[in-house]
Amino acid sequence: MNNRRIGSIFFILALLGTGYFIYKNQSEDARFPFKYGLDLAGGTELVYEADTSDIVSGDISASMDALRDVIERRVNLFGVSEPIVQAEETGIFSTSESTHRLVVELPGVTDIDEAVRLIGETPTLEFKLLKDDIDANNTPENPNDAFEDTSLTGRYLDSAQLEFGGGSQAISEPIVLLHFNNEGDELFADITRENVGRVLAIFLDGQVISTPVIREEISGGTAQITGNFTAEEGRDLVRNLNFGALPVPVSLINTQKIGSTLGQDTLGSGIYAGLIGLGIVCLFLIFWYRLSGVLAVISLALYVAMILSLFKLIPVVLTAAGIAGFILSIGMAVDANVLIFERVKEELQGGRNVKESLSQGFDRAWPSIRDANITSLLTAVILFWFGTSLVKGFALTFGLGVLMSMFTAIVVTKTFLLALPFKKTFLFKSGFSK
Repeated sequence: MNNRRIGSIFFILALLGTGYFIYKNQSEDARFPFKYGLDLAGGTELVYEADTSDIVSGDISASMDALRDVIERRVNLFGVSEPIVQAEETGIFSTSESTHRLVVELPGVTDIDEAVRLIGETPTLEFKLLKDDIDANNTPENPNDAFEDTSLTGRYLDSAQLEFGGGSQAISEPIVLLHFNNEGDELFADITRENVGRVLAIFLDGQVISTPVIREEISGGTAQITGNFTAEEGRDLVRNLNFGALPVPVSLINTQKIGSTLGQDTLGSGIYAGLIGLGIVCLFLIFWYRLSGVLAVISLALYVAMILSLFKLIPVVLTAAGIAGFILSIGMAVDANVLIFERVKEELQGGRNVKESLSQGFDRAWPSIRDANITSLLTAVILFWFGTSLVKGFALTFGLGVLMSMFTAIVVTKTFLLALPFKKTFLFKSGFSK
């Protein structure tokens, strides 16, 4: 038994194995279920606009990344399954006029008010100095008018910790310690050194929760919050700060709810369209290319099984656009087979035997397949890099599909064809084989 036939047996076993893997992991409680996006699973989408007016332009990207991470940790803390939180920017070629948004997708959460509450409970932590011309004992009704920004916000917070008493505090009084990162440590030290004797108020969600007076420079990156709160309130504050101190203020600008029924209808329609298209393509390959078409269909089945297994293992969050990208990649796989078969037919018509025709046909088809797939991959990378969450889903499944289609067309189909005995055969339509 030659190596080609051993390879063919291996690929057939791989088809059976991946097929069984997909079959055993169909249910939602399986170890490797398919992950569906909001448009298929149903849920809520919230779009927030970030206020970056007080952030240096060079720090906006890092601040938005930090905001995304904080919101993601926050929704995970409340048990939301498979949330998708993505930062987006409009007008990327005009940074000064760009709009920065955060898109939060919460599969399975159909109560918009509840979803808004989950995000809205995330606190914004700010440190502000009392203005010099304001009497600390007679502040205006709107406290924000009495204070000036220091640029020290929750963005620089590393962690929060709850302690009881210590120092000049009563033994049972809860104290919240704030530990800043290295950048926050330097900024906090500068603020306290340059403003000894002034009030440095701590704001949480725009409300003053503590108004300590700076007695001396504070280094080491640690500040403390004291106030009239209970131990339980202190624990809640620490939890909220650790899992959700917003580095950038945000405002809700759009909400959308997608019912699970609509999502299932979209999923069913996509699967139905894919099966119909795949069936028609398989019938065409078999009708037009005979035995070679049958082998191409087996190769195509392996491609589908392998890519679906890959979607489960990564895992890839499937959306309607993602399914469209996957179906389009099937067309790329079929296109590669057609190019190969047509080149082989030309070689057979030129008088070569089957083995030589197969070898030459694959060699001649490869440059066209390579160039077409590389351009498709470049397109997928660009769409994934600059696209929104909807476009990213399409780009990811399409790009993975193109890579897998190259493998199945060039390696698997070729292995199947070269495994056949090179005597009189009916690889293609009669009259083309020798």
